[in-house]
Amino acid sequence: MVIISPSILSCDFLNIENELRALEPCKNIWIHLDIMDSHFVPNLTFGGPVVKNLHKITKHPLDAHFMVTNPEFFLDDFKNYKIHNFTFHVEANPNPMDIITKGKKIYPSIGISIKPKTPVSQIPKEVLECIDLILIMSVEPGFGGQKFIEISLDKIKELDQLRKKNKYHYQIQIDGGITNQNAKQLIDLGVNNLVAGSYIFSGSPQGYPQMVESLR
Repeated sequence: MVIISPSILSCDFLNIENELRALEPCKNIWIHLDIMDSHFVPNLTFGGPVVKNLHKITKHPLDAHFMVTNPEFFLDDFKNYKIHNFTFHVEANPNPMDIITKGKKIYPSIGISIKPKTPVSQIPKEVLECIDLILIMSVEPGFGGQKFIEISLDKIKELDQLRKKNKYHYQIQIDGGITNQNAKQLIDLGVNNLVAGSYIFSGSPQGYPQMVESLR
């Protein structure tokens, strides 16, 4: 089953508990957390004080995407917040294996992400061999509601081919401009995990489960 990861960056933060409760009936979803530091990307979102209590209002796994300059700091800082997947950017650290090795002792899943202009070839082979998830950014990271960048399709194909050829076990996750208009194509190309924010949270909370299922 393909995992759908609703990004709460697009939810109503004044009613975040109700927003997450509305997603409780959904199956096979992660709650996606876009954590930005206003340095690595031009936006500042939420940090530890918000994240540490989210597990109390949702049963779904927390999927944290760290768009930050110093991911190793957050690796330690968030270790007690019941995060399921910790994703950081290959562009933020020249030695990603150091973070991956340490992170695997703390989190059930470790992911690495690449920006739209970063080629798949920038991910070291040793990372491909052991990483749990690779997040392709199909928009420039920093803000929601952007249009899907078509060159992302080539990256999906490349990562899927590498996965099949070498029997790698990573999930392919994609984030940015995901709707029911392109979801099937992305899944057919090999995506296992779709992140969607604006699309899911654009209507009333009662309709969130239907929006999630429409992506499958």
